[in-house]
Amino acid sequence: MLDTHAVARALTAADFTPAQADALTDALREFTEQGDHVTSDQFKAGQAEVRSEIAELRSEQRIQMAEVRTEIANLDTRLSTQIAGVRTEISSLETRLIRWMVGTVLTTVALTVGILRFLAGSGG
Repeated sequence: MLDTHAVARALTAADFTPAQADALTDALREFTEQGDHVTSDQFKAGQAEVRSEIAELRSEQRIQMAEVRTEIANLDTRLSTQIAGVRTEISSLETRLIRWMVGTVLTTVALTVGILRFLAGSGG
């Protein structure tokens, strides 16, 4: 409860005119009677609620970050596995290519030798 008489006296003592002191005191009384102001306890309760919500959001953020890290690790593992598979396939293709080339060279040598024998046998 606002002591309007004490407020008016304090304002008058601070060199306000009696009319200014009464006007300011009336304005303060109306403001306090409206009840639209926030008390210290209400402010502290709101502040605690905001802090709690921030802590909750941080916790959720940490959980989401952990999930993202796990997903990245899984993607990295899958990618490494796929790369290893591609390397194995390339190695297999190289082996088949070398076998094919060796077979082609040996066939070419055998045909060349056969043709040379044929030519040597028919020419003599």
